[in-house]
Amino acid sequence: MIIPIMDGITAQTIATDRLTTRVLFSGPDDGVPVLFLHGNISSATWWEETMVALPDGYRGIAPDQRGFGGADFDKKVDATRGAGDWADDAIALLDHLGIEKAHIVGNSLGGNVVWQLLVDAPERFLSATLVDPGSPYGFGGTKDEDGTPCYDDFAGSGGGLSNPELIRRMKEGDMSLDSPVSPRAALRMLLVRPPFIAAREDELVMAMLAAHVGEQDVPGDSAPSPNWPHMAPGKWGATNALSPKYAIDVNDLYAAEPKTKVLWIRGSHDLAVSDNAASDPATVGAMGLLPGYPGPEVYPAQPMLKQTRAVLEKYAANGGAYQEVVIEDAGHIPYVEKPDEFNKHFHEHIN
Repeated sequence: MIIPIMDGITAQTIATDRLTTRVLFSGPDDGVPVLFLHGNISSATWWEETMVALPDGYRGIAPDQRGFGGADFDKKVDATRGAGDWADDAIALLDHLGIEKAHIVGNSLGGNVVWQLLVDAPERFLSATLVDPGSPYGFGGTKDEDGTPCYDDFAGSGGGLSNPELIRRMKEGDMSLDSPVSPRAALRMLLVRPPFIAAREDELVMAMLAAHVGEQDVPGDSAPSPNWPHMAPGKWGATNALSPKYAIDVNDLYAAEPKTKVLWIRGSHDLAVSDNAASDPATVGAMGLLPGYPGPEVYPAQPMLKQTRAVLEKYAANGGAYQEVVIEDAGHIPYVEKPDEFNKHFHEHIN
């Protein structure tokens, strides 16, 4: 499936020493580089409007990350490294392009990669923009601002709880609205604030369908657990890589030097990353859709926003700087839903 690109965007296939993938570019070759990292079950396509709106003199760079879009299907995400594979791929791309320093932007899963990069290579980045990022403690199975796991085996996180109907429809290339769990319906109901419909919705859905599907990709593998909901993270694929089992040690973030200035920008009505996320097992269990829910005393909803805020406050207390911006009436992808407002804050941050 070839996804159309916007005027002002060029696409290249680039092979680094780690990964061959499709990379989108905007702006002049000698412009100030801005590296965009997309979220789960999407691709670089989702950044195109933001890239073409960059100020004069900036160069947008957006790769299809490992496990998605035009990335080499044979290159799998080793989930036991957390966001490590994606972070190393990003550095390899910058090296291949001869870029010493860049601004970096990550949405959702891409935000988890930014957390990793701020630990591994903070000297490479002029600024960091976290757009509705995953919690620095990962997704699922933690119960407080400090990221304490509900269970020692991190049950409730990883690929085992992915919706099989959504995965089936992705694999079949479903572009319809025939089911509330079709990719297009998931985009409209969970990723944007209804009744918003993106102008390039077809391209966004095509990018979702280009996610690599399989036991080592999406949804990935899982491990049985004696703890509710009786699935613990496996070792392969994006969803497992986002498990708190494999997340960064936030103390490494606090210790990292130099400190990159951070903009945390999020939609007020984000259902994907919140303190009561729609796909959090606690949310689903409390609705009676996951049998045997032990209750909030044992398995509360993960306070993702509170976790992110607490980590950024400690980051600032250790010499960093951050700003939190909330875009009202927007969901998980405010750069698509409210581009003018998003770009105002984003451009101020990178200037």
